[in-house]
Amino acid sequence: MKRLLTITCATALALTVAASWTLRPVAAQSKATATNVPVIPHEAVPNFFKNPPGIYTGENMGISTDSKGNIYIYHRAGETRLFQYGPNGQFIREIGRNSYGAAFAHSVRVDAQDNIWAVDEGTDMLIKFSPEGKVLMVIGRRDPSVNTIALMPGQGVFHGRNEKYRFGRETDVAWDQQGNIFVSDGYNDGRVVKYDKNGKFVKAVGKRGNANLEFNTPHSIATDFQGNVYVGDRGNARVQVLDNDLNWKANYPNVGNPWAVCVSGGPGPKNPGKQYLYVSNSWPDSAPAEAAAFTGEVYKMELDGTIVGKFGKGGKAPGEFSTIHQMDCRDPNTIFTAEINNWRSQKIVLKPQATTRTAGN
Repeated sequence: MKRLLTITCATALALTVAASWTLRPVAAQSKATATNVPVIPHEAVPNFFKNPPGIYTGENMGISTDSKGNIYIYHRAGETRLFQYGPNGQFIREIGRNSYGAAFAHSVRVDAQDNIWAVDEGTDMLIKFSPEGKVLMVIGRRDPSVNTIALMPGQGVFHGRNEKYRFGRETDVAWDQQGNIFVSDGYNDGRVVKYDKNGKFVKAVGKRGNANLEFNTPHSIATDFQGNVYVGDRGNARVQVLDNDLNWKANYPNVGNPWAVCVSGGPGPKNPGKQYLYVSNSWPDSAPAEAAAFTGEVYKMELDGTIVGKFGKGGKAPGEFSTIHQMDCRDPNTIFTAEINNWRSQKIVLKPQATTRTAGN
């Protein structure tokens, strides 16, 4: 009886922790302050993602495409799972089921060689899969399972670990043209970490705060073809731009709290077109302080921070959003979104030639 009671209490605590992780703090979330921003018409491809019977996605946390047009969705349902879809949205397979590095999905990215990188904040691990689904590299280390409950407070309590090969609920990954790896880290740390293409530590910058090279939940990260690094500094309501050696270059404010950033053109030189920065902002749109009240919009920007336009509003209908957690913008006019609160991903087609301005802006 005593053993049963212990197990029951532990289970209840684990469920409480899981729930608290799902409901992010909303006090720091706010609407964007940019004005006179043209609206980019857009439409969603209806019923694009097609799952076989009995297969569902939960909170869609990460989404990314490879050079062949395949789409990868990293999501949280009864467990953390990574699905692959074909260019037409048809379900193909699951990757890495029951991996030791999969506990609480945060994002997924595909590199220039079409390797798939799963970013799991629950295990503090990055897992690199080959295109065939074989584990090629792991960066980070999971705490022993027996300690998991005590080490998951749910609100990103800062521990200041800042170790070379350990993370504190890291959030995203990106690469430059040489294959160097950049990691935004994260809820418990406030920094950006650089590794070489083999996973050897190079440099880390940042601490918790709001000055330049300080971060308050670095939530997403992307790079351009010149090797510049764009960090979605969500809690500070800005994108911080760093050079390839992680020196500070600029801040891009006015677009709200950047939950997701991406740079168009893909991770490799096969896509030489002009690049744009996309930034997803989400905020609570009603009085209750609940994650379910989050809405969102996406800003399209030049790499120098000039705002080109925006699209999206809160809602459940196709083409509306509720907390875009990650985007893929390999094609600058085709945006894939992963949404937490709508339990879905969407394929969005932009029509930038017919921009209009929002009323009152």
